Amino acid sequence: MSVKLFEPYTIKNVTIPNRIVMSPMCMYSCPEEDGIVQDWHRVHYTSRAVGKVGLIMVEATAVTPQGRITPQDLGIWDDKHIEGLAELVRLMKTNGSITSIQLAHAGRKATVREEIVAPSAIRFNEHYQVPKALTIDEIQDVIQAFKKGAERARQAGFDIIEIHAAHGYLINQFLSPLTNHREDEYGGSAENRYRLLREVIDEVKDVWDGPLFIRISANDYHENGLTVEDYKVFAKWMKEQGVDLIDVSSGAVVPNVTIPTYPGYQVKLAEQIRESAGIAVGAVGLITDPLHAEEILQNERADLIFIGRELLRDPYWPYTAAQKLGVTIEAPIQYKRGWL
Repeated sequence: MSVKLFEPYTIKNVTIPNRIVMSPMCMYSCPEEDGIVQDWHRVHYTSRAVGKVGLIMVEATAVTPQGRITPQDLGIWDDKHIEGLAELVRLMKTNGSITSIQLAHAGRKATVREEIVAPSAIRFNEHYQVPKALTIDEIQDVIQAFKKGAERARQAGFDIIEIHAAHGYLINQFLSPLTNHREDEYGGSAENRYRLLREVIDEVKDVWDGPLFIRISANDYHENGLTVEDYKVFAKWMKEQGVDLIDVSSGAVVPNVTIPTYPGYQVKLAEQIRESAGIAVGAVGLITDPLHAEEILQNERADLIFIGRELLRDPYWPYTAAQKLGVTIEAPIQYKRGWL
């Protein structure tokens, strides 16, 4: 039986050399608050490419200044960001990885000095600003910001785009009835709460013909929130719109909920969405053991394995995984003596 973790995976027009994906993880490393790539990003992302990660996803990158999670976040709201992002793409591709970027807007979870926005004027907790409820015109501005971010990602040379619709950030805030109390066409019914994401997808696809991923939080872990059953419906709509893969995470839309965590605690959510909607999915969440990753793939519970903190601890985790699974992968010539 072949080892699936190290099999190539083709999605649309892109072939990823293996099934290992580095999850988008914020680096908070733009000290000048301008969102421009720094040396830390160049070292951080290139190290994982040298480490043989098949697909590297650049962290949540803000499509507007007020959409940053923190003032130190990367940005893609201005053409000035393209040069640094293009350099990251070049460095990662030179060292063998397929490249992706996550386009994001933090909504009410932004911790910037500017006024922050959300579907409804409900703050996340007492440590956050009370957000301004977006007007219809302002919603259209946000949609166009995602579109322009996608254009810049294309100009920078990325292979794949992911739209961040998870973890309690702006699009997730529109999806969940816990955070969306609107009474217009963007609130109320599931169709209305999905409308922002629908329009973002349509506008992004107008300028982007490569693979498109969406990250979701498939469970709000709240009695009045969304569950995987709701996301099965959303996933079918995403597939109908031409989304290529759903990156299945969970939680973080509201504070003070209990999330039962254990190795692979979100895999079942991914598996259910894959089976119900007939769409490719990524599994993420405390997947650290190569044997566990392989089991998920062998049993067709997911198509890609997203690794987060384990790749912070070990940039060369794919080599460790290959050894454990009895696979030989080619090391860079400079490192070969370390793998004899």
